[in-house]
Formats: sequence, structure tokens, C-alpha cells
Amino acid sequence: MRPELQLRRRVCQANLDLVAHGLVTGTWGNASGIDRRAGLVAIKPSGVAYSQLVPESIVLVDLEGKVVAGELRPSSDLETHLELYRCWPGVGGVAHTHSAAATAFAQARRALPCLGTTHADHFRGAVPVTREMSPAETAAHYERNTGRVIVEAFAGLEPLDVPAVLVASHGPFSWGPSPEAAVLSSVVLEAVARMAIDTLALADSGPIPAHLLERHFRRKHGPEAYYGQARSAGR
Repeated sequence: MRPELQLRRRVCQANLDLVAHGLVTGTWGNASGIDRRAGLVAIKPSGVAYSQLVPESIVLVDLEGKVVAGELRPSSDLETHLELYRCWPGVGGVAHTHSAAATAFAQARRALPCLGTTHADHFRGAVPVTREMSPAETAAHYERNTGRVIVEAFAGLEPLDVPAVLVASHGPFSWGPSPEAAVLSSVVLEAVARMAIDTLALADSGPIPAHLLERHFRRKHGPEAYYGQARSAGR
């Protein structure tokens, strides 16, 4: 199978998986993937119902956003995805949803704290929230500027250590080294956001101790990971 066809199939399935995990209402969400060797990004078409989504409807664009394959318009969030791909070479897939718990933190303009080991297994600390965008940033190049404020929020952070963000007043974006990993980050983000809301309702809980956070994160990520079965290098 040609690489671009395989990419479209994987990205189509990633979008359908967002629905299967209950992270999408209506058409509020999208997932993409990149073939860096070919310089191509595959992304969901704008406003198309998930029930109608097939690999052939996935749009292929280059890193400047020019459509190279597909009859439909790409997602309106395309420029946000492209900005993340351009700035973070290790990212191979991006997902965006308006899942309820994660979006609640975004609308509260509040970072998602790391309160326990469930969170620490996937995210190496709090999931950051972006600053509010200015009127000028929303008036022109809004989607690209959304990507820029996400990148800005990760100054000093490794994006693959904390593969998600809460865009203030908007919602979550997640990513990973593949489209499948980006979906997993979205699933985990929503789960730990729900847990955090319940935890904070019970007690004014502080973050997990740093040594416990590091222990749990390093069990699954990095060269000393030992969780699961033997595998090839990577996350």
C-alpha cells in the first residue's frame, strides 16, 4: 500500500476512535497525522459527519496547508495542527476534541494538576493551559495563532512528556508520535480530568509528590521504562 493511502486509513480510524471513546459530540473534533518523509499531513474534512467518514474523504495537505489530495475542505483547525507539526518534529499525530471534563478545565482557564499516579503514568506533570488570545490574534490567522499560543505554553517543557494542552476558553489538543498515540492522549486526558474534578470536589488536594510522579512516569517512558512487555525503542 502506498504510504499516503496508509496514512489516510490510519487518520480516518483515529477520527473514528475519538467517537468510539465518547470524546466527540456532533462534529466537534478532528485528528490528523503526518508523513514527514513525504511532507504530507492527513486530516479530517471540515464539518463532515463521522458516520460518513471513509479513508478517501481524508484530506492530504503539505506543510504549508496546500491541498494535494481530496475533494473536500480540510478541518478548520488545520493551521493549528500544522503549527504543532512545524514546531515539534517528534510529533506524528494531533487530536482535538471538546470532551466535557477537559473542556471544563479549558473554559475555567485552569491547568489540569497532576493529583495522582494515574495522571503521572501518562503526563509528566500538570497539563498546561494557554494564555488568552488577544483580539488581534483572534481577528487574523486565528487557527495558526492558536497553535502559536500552544507552543508558547510549552516553553521549557518537552511536548512528548506532557502530550496535551488546554486552550483557554476553547478546549483540549493532544498529540503523540503517531495518530494512534494522539488519540490515546485524548482518552487519558479526559479520564484524568474527570478524576481531578471529583478529587477537587472532595478535598483541596495538592499535586502529587515529585518523586512519585517521576517514578510512575519513568516506569512507562524513556530508556529505563519497564512497564509492559519487551518492545522496540520509543514511547
